[in-house]
Amino acid sequence: MNIGLKKWDITLKHDLMDVCNGVDRTYLSDRIPYPYTEESADWWISMVSEHDGKDGVYRAIVAEGKIVGNISVEQKTDVYCRDSEIGYLLLNDYCSKGIMTEAVSLICDEAFEELDIIRITGLVYAPNIASQRVLEKNGFIREGVQKDAVYKNEKIYDLFLYGKLK
Repeated sequence: MNIGLKKWDITLKHDLMDVCNGVDRTYLSDRIPYPYTEESADWWISMVSEHDGKDGVYRAIVAEGKIVGNISVEQKTDVYCRDSEIGYLLLNDYCSKGIMTEAVSLICDEAFEELDIIRITGLVYAPNIASQRVLEKNGFIREGVQKDAVYKNEKIYDLFLYGKLK
């Protein structure tokens, strides 16, 4: 399968809305609005255009010519400024096909090249085995666990901390 990353721009607004409204939200941050409106997409694309390549790398995930997900690496601030955090989501029909593993590889290479960072951090809810595997296949090491750190959908989860060094 042909996998690639594409920069977000205003022409992809409806693709962004389709992806954000169509993903399984079980292990997503609640900061991603639902329903994901045109206003949400306008805000995201504006933010991305301001920060991309400066303190973040934000990309659409493309499989066989179709936008099927979103992935980003955002640089942290203050004393954590050489660290960053990876986040990603993928439409359900495209899960378990190696797409996210390839997308994480591509964005990590790009982030280490473009941003002034020395590490990328990944935070994963304990039950999210698929996301753990994606990070591990890309050389991320599980560095620790925060017990009972996440409250989502009236459930409490441990949070696994992963890291990848440049």
